[in-house]
Amino acid sequence: MSEADSYQEDAIHATDLRKTFSDIVAVDSISFTVRRGEIFGFLGPNGAGKTTTARMLTGVMQPDGGSAAIFGHDIVHAPVRAKQRCGVVPETANAYTDISAWQNLMLMGELYGVPKHYAEERAKTLLTALGLIERKDQKVQGFSKGMKQRLILAMALLHKPELLFLDEPTSGLDVQSTHLITGMLRELNRNGTTIFLTTHNMEEANRLCDRVAIIQKGRIVTIDSPERLKMAIERLHTIEVSFDPARSADDLITFPGIESARREGDKLVITTEDVDSAIHAITTFGREHNLKIEMLRTLSPTLDEAFLRLTGADSA
Repeated sequence: MSEADSYQEDAIHATDLRKTFSDIVAVDSISFTVRRGEIFGFLGPNGAGKTTTARMLTGVMQPDGGSAAIFGHDIVHAPVRAKQRCGVVPETANAYTDISAWQNLMLMGELYGVPKHYAEERAKTLLTALGLIERKDQKVQGFSKGMKQRLILAMALLHKPELLFLDEPTSGLDVQSTHLITGMLRELNRNGTTIFLTTHNMEEANRLCDRVAIIQKGRIVTIDSPERLKMAIERLHTIEVSFDPARSADDLITFPGIESARREGDKLVITTEDVDSAIHAITTFGREHNLKIEMLRTLSPTLDEAFLRLTGADSA
């Protein structure tokens, strides 16, 4: 595939994207691609440039430099064609509160030129899936934050966009709303929708995303899958094991591959740089002392740890 063909195949293609406010560089010449059909996480602390980037990609504000395209359509020179392929869920619900949920959806259908009969069927399906069908004729001003956010998601999906932008979609929401929204995102992605997820929720990104970009002070620090990011950071790994009968942590210290060991309750917590060697040492120790291993598990680094290490926040 040629570079031009690849450009057309990308859901998002950003090159040297830049945005400044007075003397503050909010987004500092970043480049990245989002592949069709993936869930792409855009992670960073508050003020890192996440929302500014999303606003440029969705045409809310123009970049001061660089370029970006949605399915090959330049966001500056062909904004309408780019926007027609997208749905947007902002962090703050922007539905009209003095009209009903149903009226909001019908208005969205008119804005996107969706035929009325299709818009009505689509609205029923979305409201049912998001647990709002019984409230469809009530004014939005009486909705909770979670209900408003679910409605905004339904509005963004009415025209069946190929690419969905979400800015902190579950921030501050109740458990039910969070579960409904994340469940729908997984289902949409299984059916081919590309998702661009802006968040500082590491656990949410870890559960949902195929790849994540970490942005800090307007610059992209790294882009990779959550698992590879977690394993790339230098760190002693942890192993938990419990024996029957119980043994002292001191008994394991002399074995190769074991850096340290301590007792926590009924288990031993072991640190090691070589998980394979440590597990072999543990099983050998068990056989030599006629011990039964009741539990053994390895604890991997978390995405939070990778984020803190890569952004330098853990040394601040």
